[in-house]
Amino acid sequence: MKKKYIILTFIVTFILIASTSLVAHAEPTNLTIPDINISVDGSESPKEYVENIKIFLLLTSLSVLPSLILTMTSFTRISVVFGFLRNALGTQQAPSNQILIGLSLFLTIFVMSPTFTKINNDAIKPYTEETISQEEAIDIGTGYLKKFMLKQTRQKDLKMFMDINGVSEKVENEDLPMTAVIPAFIISELKTAFTIGFLLYLPFLIIDIVVGSILMSMGMMMIPPMMISLPFKLLLFVMVDGWNLIVKSLIMGF
Repeated sequence: MKKKYIILTFIVTFILIASTSLVAHAEPTNLTIPDINISVDGSESPKEYVENIKIFLLLTSLSVLPSLILTMTSFTRISVVFGFLRNALGTQQAPSNQILIGLSLFLTIFVMSPTFTKINNDAIKPYTEETISQEEAIDIGTGYLKKFMLKQTRQKDLKMFMDINGVSEKVENEDLPMTAVIPAFIISELKTAFTIGFLLYLPFLIIDIVVGSILMSMGMMMIPPMMISLPFKLLLFVMVDGWNLIVKSLIMGF
């Protein structure tokens, strides 16, 4: 049996050496690499040339577009509240960032679905069917987003950006510039999220204070209070069905 294995190994080695020598002495082949070129050639009119430039600018702005869209929706409030909730519970990295961001995205889609449906029916579909122009589609889509943002924006924040931007108070909501509406909306959402976070911290803070006082009175100063209070926080959160209450309050807030 050993002789058979030795002969088989010798044959395989010989075949490999022969194949490599044949490849080494083979004549080189000419490989043609196709040219890759991105240009705006082929435009028969200045209008088509401008349209190509618009498409090129749109493609280059795709990296920034998601962050802009997220700041114009309910994602800001939902994600910040979930971050406060995890810190109040003291569970470190549970749930993970991926889970919280994913839940925030799906809740954002749920909250924004009526607005997105209107934009699709009144702006995107007519534009793809070439019944309205691109400028009209953008005006209709931004109008629906502006209407949603203004419902959640405090007048104090909106007035501040209007005064800085030099916009008159007599301007109708439909004519307000997005440069003033978007930052006012973000500030209002952050204040609302911080208010909700403060209310979330209160019951868990009481548990920390009670546990810390009990440990101090018992002379158990070497035991971290967080280690003892964490199970009670989780128990309280589960007993009151915390996820259901928080998600419901966030959705009903819009």
